[in-house]
Amino acid sequence: MENIKGIVFNIQRYSIDDGPGVRTTVFMKGCPLSCLWCSNPESQCMKPEVTYRYTSCKRCGTCVEVCPEGIITLDDDGVHIDRTKCTLCGECVSNCLPQALQISGKEMTVDEVFKVVKKDADYYEASGGGVTASGGEILVQADFVAELFKRCREAGFHTNADTSGFGDPAALKKILEYADLVFYDLKHLDPAKHMEYTGQTNELILQNLKLVADSGVPMVIRVPLIPGYNNSDENLHALGKTVAEVTKDSVVNILPYHRYGANKYRMIDMTYQLEGVPELTQDELNHAKEIIESYGLKCEISK
Repeated sequence: MENIKGIVFNIQRYSIDDGPGVRTTVFMKGCPLSCLWCSNPESQCMKPEVTYRYTSCKRCGTCVEVCPEGIITLDDDGVHIDRTKCTLCGECVSNCLPQALQISGKEMTVDEVFKVVKKDADYYEASGGGVTASGGEILVQADFVAELFKRCREAGFHTNADTSGFGDPAALKKILEYADLVFYDLKHLDPAKHMEYTGQTNELILQNLKLVADSGVPMVIRVPLIPGYNNSDENLHALGKTVAEVTKDSVVNILPYHRYGANKYRMIDMTYQLEGVPELTQDELNHAKEIIESYGLKCEISK
């Protein structure tokens, strides 16, 4: 089973934001959601894809010349790729000296990934850290994540499953068997608005929330708080009530809206739809925290 394969788009070592202690975060590619505020848009497509960093491009035209499909063009705005015809041959990437063109996503075996994560075993032990699987959505590649977590547990590494909860409950159970912690995202409590903002409704997510709570695996509820989208008092009250009915033991972690991933959209020819949305003020964040805590829950605001 260690040779089961998955599509990984990044392995971030020495991460301090994805669970307790110093961690290695394995980012799996592919997500059934398309959240308007997604900070990793390159994670949404299941397959590897060419990314274009326009700030690194020298406009030399080499990629246009070497593309065997003839699907790359160059103008004043930079490189344009007809992605419907791209075969991922890699010629443009291997010939791009400034490395403006890259391939996001690589097929790897569990054994290959484990060889990377175990390099930092000493850091995990010293800091109480471990390995986090994130995405994308890890439930899309549940067999891979479960096997990786199994290997980690055998090695004594703490495991954290970072999920939106949108996926087959059977897939979630596979991962929970070897998970020491779950980061569980809740984006909106209204099914119609959840569909509008993420491309999917939230019934399955709420069903799986109870599944995690009933499993006994410690859970942190994470709420990406987006001004004008899900920070209304109505939604925050619904969120507090829903979480309190399922669990009183889980911390609710507010993730304030940021634009860190906005520039990634152009890299894969997507449009960032929240242009101009302001960041929340500290007063607004404190107000959200107070509403959630009014339901007897512990709430924290991430930096």
